[in-house]
Amino acid sequence: MPSRAADASLVGQPGSRAMIPTPAAVLDLDAFDRNVAKMAARAKSAGLALRPHAKSHKCSAIAHRQIAAGAVGICCAKLAEAEAMAAAGIGAILVTSPIAGAAQAERAAQLAQTVPDFRIVVDHIDGAAELGVAARGPIQVLIDVDPGMGRTGVHDPAQAVEVFRAIAAQPNLTFLGVQCYGGHWQHMEGGNARAAAVADGMAYLTTVIAALRQAGADIGVVTGGGTGTFEADAAQGVLTEVQAGSFAFMDREYRDALKEDADGAFEQALAIAATVISANHPKWVTVDAGLKAFATDGPLPAALTPKFAASDYRFFGDEHGRLMRPPSGQDGGQPVARGERVDFVPPHVDPTLDRYDVIHFVRGDVLVEIAPIEARGASQ
Repeated sequence: MPSRAADASLVGQPGSRAMIPTPAAVLDLDAFDRNVAKMAARAKSAGLALRPHAKSHKCSAIAHRQIAAGAVGICCAKLAEAEAMAAAGIGAILVTSPIAGAAQAERAAQLAQTVPDFRIVVDHIDGAAELGVAARGPIQVLIDVDPGMGRTGVHDPAQAVEVFRAIAAQPNLTFLGVQCYGGHWQHMEGGNARAAAVADGMAYLTTVIAALRQAGADIGVVTGGGTGTFEADAAQGVLTEVQAGSFAFMDREYRDALKEDADGAFEQALAIAATVISANHPKWVTVDAGLKAFATDGPLPAALTPKFAASDYRFFGDEHGRLMRPPSGQDGGQPVARGERVDFVPPHVDPTLDRYDVIHFVRGDVLVEIAPIEARGASQ
């Protein structure tokens, strides 16, 4: 954990946002609520169910807020995430990654017993068989379809039909439909490029669905999509449900890719708060947020605090970051004080939040809630 959580006694105190120990994950609830409402309205207008992906945050307090705002449930990438969300009272969960082995199937079967609306994807006949053996009652399943990434999912229509028949042979498995998530489409620059990729992907998915229907499958759910492709997904009309998650928070990776596109028209609700701990160098200052505070698989963090908007950040070690002094008309830049707070846009929200144990919810300058990230670092 990069830092300790704020003391609970700070909750509700005026100015308490500035007292949160840094580095810290800080969520502006007003911006978050507006983002959630905007996506809910977009989904409703498009006739799509919204099932946000909880891998972005792994926090049940956020999941509950999303469901209260109209989401039909949440997605989880792994069983451990689903178990944490189920323990916190989330009653509608889709596990979006295939599992392998009898032990994992037993855990899925237990979730199906305890979660009112539990769903899981399969992409292999053995996966269907393992779930069928473990099942203590009905388990809802979808076939995961590879969109061309080669990561998970059935590779072609024939394989999809083979897996469907394996599902149908298991009396306790209930087939719902298909999942097809094009993760490699989400951060393409330019709406036209993303639209073209989605069009090709959905055309292929349509052939898989046709083959399944010809084999006797009833396709009730077609789930997939994300923050970066929502507009294109809606235009294609193939999906019945979207799994967008990052829209609620936003990060630099999406900012750089989506720019002024409609898919990027969400506020920066999540910030990583840091503190200037050394201001001795004439050209830069050192903050207490380094490699342990941010994801490192994408672009560099960007300063969100207006004073530092033109200041480049570089990693300066595990615990430290180098932030260039703000420019001014004189050599040396604007004065920066030790102890000054700086907010940053995270590079990639999902693995950034996985570095923290809690998210500090704020409204204005007031800390209003300290929410645990229950599934942080969750294994399979």
